[in-house]
Amino acid sequence: MPLMKTSNPALSSKTFQNLPGSGYGGMIDATARMSLSGTVNKTGLLLVLAMATAAWVWHLFVLSRDMADIAPYLLVGGLGGFVVAMVTIFKKEWSPVTAPLYALLEGLVLGGLSAIFDLRYPGIAVQAVGLTFGTLFVLLLAYSSGMIKVTQKFRLGVVAATGGIMLFYLAEMILGFFHVQFLAINGGSTIGIVFSLFVCAIAALNLVLDFDFIEQGVNFGAPKYMEWYGAFGIMVTLVWLYLEILRLLSKMRSRN
Repeated sequence: MPLMKTSNPALSSKTFQNLPGSGYGGMIDATARMSLSGTVNKTGLLLVLAMATAAWVWHLFVLSRDMADIAPYLLVGGLGGFVVAMVTIFKKEWSPVTAPLYALLEGLVLGGLSAIFDLRYPGIAVQAVGLTFGTLFVLLLAYSSGMIKVTQKFRLGVVAATGGIMLFYLAEMILGFFHVQFLAINGGSTIGIVFSLFVCAIAALNLVLDFDFIEQGVNFGAPKYMEWYGAFGIMVTLVWLYLEILRLLSKMRSRN
């Protein structure tokens, strides 16, 4: 069974290749191989860790209502999370340590941003969390029941759309240094909301590709530590999805 591509950079087409003890003919015991249940359990643990640090930073912001008090945590979480993510991608065998660390660091960012958005739009963070987890469980159910089939065309479409979005965000960041802004897309206009809906949909569909890829990793006989790496990949997508949903809801609230 050939391994397929996914648009999640943490779960590329070569993720499960050239790993010690992997492959259908591997001699390692079944208990030392990656399993779906193990990946699900580790994903749950990463979510708990992220929520713990997020709640802590949120609490700090609520006490002071001053962004300067949480700015260092946003910086450490953002830069640290990026570095740890890169290390995890290139050193998959370290994922039992780096994946939890990534979750803790991303929690700092998510908690800080959520608190800031929630101060301006009360209740928006709870809505975003609910929609993110709701999307996760609905898509997981749809995938596990066979309602969603990951075909080659489906996969290529999601990968292409994700790549286009990332290129647009990169171009927007670079042009921002020259004071060029996309107000229609970033504001609460109809165009901006439609764009955010599209991005949220693509982020959600990346979860389906992640589910499919992890299942293929299990079939491939990947080592046990790849459960942590698979959970890390899901976390990467969930962080993106949550931030996009938060952005979408803020645009909708700004219209009121």
